[in-house]
Amino acid sequence: MLGQFKPVAFDRYGRRRRVGVPRWLMLLLLGVAAGAAGVVYVQERHLPPRLSLDAGARLQAAYERAEAERVRLARELDETGSQLADALAQRQALADQLAASRRTVEGLRADVATLVAALPPDPRGGVVAVRTGRLRAVDGQLAYDVLLTRERPGERPLTGQLQLVVSGQAARGGESTVTLPAVPVSIGSHHSVSGRAPLPGGFTPQQATVRVTDGGTLLGMRVFYVR
Repeated sequence: MLGQFKPVAFDRYGRRRRVGVPRWLMLLLLGVAAGAAGVVYVQERHLPPRLSLDAGARLQAAYERAEAERVRLARELDETGSQLADALAQRQALADQLAASRRTVEGLRADVATLVAALPPDPRGGVVAVRTGRLRAVDGQLAYDVLLTRERPGERPLTGQLQLVVSGQAARGGESTVTLPAVPVSIGSHHSVSGRAPLPGGFTPQQATVRVTDGGTLLGMRVFYVR
């Protein structure tokens, strides 16, 4: 049994053995200190300076103003988008109306062409045919409506002049002839000419000769009674 106990050395001066700081704890503390120093160094040398309380308040106010401006611009953008959509819808409606009007005009042109074809021919013939005419004496003027056609219309309208030579009774008696001012015309397949021209005082028109000329060339002619 005595062999199980170990002898203990006795220090007669009563001194205790010092306990040292563990090495791992020293390394941990040094690492923490180095990390804190690194953070401070990076903040001071490489990062933007930290804002003061007043600067932070100004930055917050600027952010709020920018946000309010963003909201306003977004609202205006929505309104502009709505206006653009309305404008596009109106444009489409106008385009549809224009297309319908064009179809109507084409239909009317076809109807007019049919009516013109049904008119009696000009008995004198010519490059320009005077297909029909209506001439009236109204308040000292000659009112006229004349329809001209071309037998073989080309790609370009034929330009010329229409002139009325009116014969009748003068104010003092006896026959008289009045030549009215020429009217410019441009004839495609057909061309309608309407207007009024003053007559001499007391002159009573009886008939009128419709002349279509191109410079000095006579293109067509026809005589109508004045109603």
